[in-house]
Amino acid sequence: MHYETITVSNREGVLMITLNREARLNAWTYQMGRELHHAISSGNDQDEVIAMVMTGAGRGFCAGADIIDLFQAQADGDSSTSGSNDQPGNWVDLVRASKPMIAAVNGAAVGVGLTQILPFDYIIAAPEAKFSARFIKMGLVPELASSFYIAARTGFGQANRLMLTGETISAERALTIGLVDEMVEDASLLLTRAEELAQAMGNNPQQALRMVKTLITQNVAAADVTEVQARELRALQICYDSPEHKEAINAFIQKRSPDFKRARRQGGAS
Repeated sequence: MHYETITVSNREGVLMITLNREARLNAWTYQMGRELHHAISSGNDQDEVIAMVMTGAGRGFCAGADIIDLFQAQADGDSSTSGSNDQPGNWVDLVRASKPMIAAVNGAAVGVGLTQILPFDYIIAAPEAKFSARFIKMGLVPELASSFYIAARTGFGQANRLMLTGETISAERALTIGLVDEMVEDASLLLTRAEELAQAMGNNPQQALRMVKTLITQNVAAADVTEVQARELRALQICYDSPEHKEAINAFIQKRSPDFKRARRQGGAS
């Protein structure tokens, strides 16, 4: 697929996805959403891809939905912008079912620019990054399950403050309240750090990685600890029979580094 709003490259197994509407601060459109879905789904299907990093081109990460191309057309009753054939699929389900995903936030992450990365496994920010769930300023409510994920990341009070004021906060404050997981000292270090962490995650057994993500998704708000344990046990039974688990055992016994990629391709043969 030819991409017009994003660029994609593979850096030693890490799929680097860059939002690329620099002149509009990478504002989100339905086309961008479809291209992101395709790029991530394609990465999930490629064995050579072990993890993904998403960042923005230029000085912005994503300035939110493109008001001119999206909101104005909706307000004017242009059904072509909101038809079911035009809209991307379920973003949250895609992200949570994908290989490890890291957001490298280089600039402003506003509205959907923020909410689209909240389900990611890890969020790293440059010092210049800014964050805002400013839906209330547009007479709207948060989407992409962000009313859950913001509260899960920051706690009840901070989530209310962010969503009810629509304020814009710095990367430093976002780190303090838990909205982001890490902040690099200098923007020049952002992609290096994101790629390093993506490698650290993605070099682990892929089947287990996806299952851990599923367990986190299912259990993060679970009230029944018995069911939490039952899900884990069911997943463990599957992992015990996986080629990657067998390769980990063989590598330990043979005192060598495991080759999980070879194990996946050869069905666990040592």
